[in-house]
Amino acid sequence: MFAKIGSVAAMAVVLTAAMPAAAAPYMIVGMDQKLTWDDRGDKVLTASGHDLVAIVDLAKPEAPRVIATLPLENSIGGPPVNVAISPDDRLALVADSYTNVPKGSGFDQVPTNKLFVIDLTGGRPRVVQTLTVGSQPSGLSINRAGTLALVAYRDGHAVGVFRIARGRLREIGRVPLEGDISHVVFTPDGRHALAVHHDTNKVSVLDVAGEKVSLSGIQIPATEGVYNIDVSPDGRLAMTGDARFSTVIELSARPSRAIGKVAIPVGGEGLAISPRGDLAAIASLRGSNGPHNAPWFQKTGAVTIVRIAGTTVTPVKTIEVGRVPEAIGFSPDGRYLYVGDFLDNDFRILRVNGTDVVDTGKRLMLPGRPASARITPGPQPMRASK
Repeated sequence: MFAKIGSVAAMAVVLTAAMPAAAAPYMIVGMDQKLTWDDRGDKVLTASGHDLVAIVDLAKPEAPRVIATLPLENSIGGPPVNVAISPDDRLALVADSYTNVPKGSGFDQVPTNKLFVIDLTGGRPRVVQTLTVGSQPSGLSINRAGTLALVAYRDGHAVGVFRIARGRLREIGRVPLEGDISHVVFTPDGRHALAVHHDTNKVSVLDVAGEKVSLSGIQIPATEGVYNIDVSPDGRLAMTGDARFSTVIELSARPSRAIGKVAIPVGGEGLAISPRGDLAAIASLRGSNGPHNAPWFQKTGAVTIVRIAGTTVTPVKTIEVGRVPEAIGFSPDGRYLYVGDFLDNDFRILRVNGTDVVDTGKRLMLPGRPASARITPGPQPMRASK
């Protein structure tokens, strides 16, 4: 048995006022309102039912605007890629990974199993499906053709395979994988996918033939606690992220192999490679959610900018950002970088000048705490992976 489609009438309420038809590209932002941290660095859990998802119009990249806010559960508990947008801007996906259930005088986090499908057409984003899927859906990926989606089931120890047709999703298979699968991503040509094993520190290469997804038998070692992954637009390399490092994987090698790693400030979270293929950006917490009296506590996080030249990667700059940076993403043309500061309820807008990145000082203020985000994919110079 695979996904079951449930009623979504109550969930499809758009909280913002009716807006004119929005221009693509979009950014989708998941806002987790049920978890934060106190001054001692301890988690503070509150009742579920207050999370939000924002749809943001990026037509004016230095003046983005929220066009809709939907009452959908989502979670900071996972890599900040628990949402996705199709390349044609017609639909978006939101994974509901955790919920908080009453326990004693407080709450406990438990995995859940919902995937929401949002129709973005007509300038009125609305929920059109709620699917019951594998346990703890997390990192999501949609292929460039917009015909398949993959969902990492962290607690379900598998990757779910979904057919996309006429703006709806249907689960058509699962690929069993050992351990905690935190993220999965298609290669640009759609012929392979990379699944991250968070607990066993490796990446599995999956083969994709039409709608059939299977194990290739290739596994690539990564650094401890590997969490998420992105692929360069030419398909030559991938970069993973964990708490302290990014592993660089040469996908064009036979077989694919790890060729190095990049050190980052402690607490790596969001990771994105520019649609231009010349830069990557990695957000780090840098202790900004830790005990305020700890010697390693810092009030703000940081973003590491990495230059990419072929399969050579070089850290070039560290930019101070806000408190608990999570989600990160480039505009489709690669000219802007957006960084979500979870405890500041905002996105920082950074401008990309060649291989330099500078903070514009402009912010997108949000009605909640940004835990995850994805941006419409940019056009890619297609190069077949092996």
